[in-house]
Amino acid sequence: MLLALLVATVALSLLLGAVWGLFLPLPDRLKGNAMAFGGGALLSSLVIELYVPAMETSGTGAASAALLVGAVGFAVIDHWVDEVWGSSTGLGLLAAISLDGVPENLALGVDLIGASAREVSGLAAAIFLSNLPEAAGGARNMRAKGWRTRRVLGLWTGAALVLSGVTVAGNLFLDGASGQSLGLIRAFAAGAVVSSLVTELFPQAHRDGDDLTGVASAIGVICAAWLGG
Repeated sequence: MLLALLVATVALSLLLGAVWGLFLPLPDRLKGNAMAFGGGALLSSLVIELYVPAMETSGTGAASAALLVGAVGFAVIDHWVDEVWGSSTGLGLLAAISLDGVPENLALGVDLIGASAREVSGLAAAIFLSNLPEAAGGARNMRAKGWRTRRVLGLWTGAALVLSGVTVAGNLFLDGASGQSLGLIRAFAAGAVVSSLVTELFPQAHRDGDDLTGVASAIGVICAAWLGG
């Protein structure tokens, strides 16, 4: 039941964001600060829900190495996706969207193993808050490039299905893994998400927002810490 609820949350955040970007007002300042808030919340949640527990179960050195591998891995694959498919084709956009979300949703599925609803609520809320404005901005940019509404919604529906599947796979296929292995997976996912936040989300948030984007990120950090505390 909890897994189904979280899968629905992941999918809903992307679809609601796409609808927001296509049909509702989306001033750049609002989008930028919303993205900064969601990014700050996700960054805080990564440390509290993923990296710190990984250090406790797998050791500080191993967890740190796994985090760095995740960050490098994301950077390499992100560059490869841009070079091979580009950012304007449907396949390239779907790959880029999925690449940003895969480590988040894998971590969410793994975090559910042996955890209560309270223990995963902070990470789930942070993913929702970061997905919503990111999907809204992405859908708005696609519309500006001349994409039809049906095509935009179809792309974001595809991304929602892919990422929901990653959440389920992370939960079902890793259920029997040891605590040390799960810790390393959490740290790897955290590193990949940190890399995606710094290279993709925060620069876009600052370009679209204003001088308050740093404050919005700080508020996101505080909110995620309260939810995860």
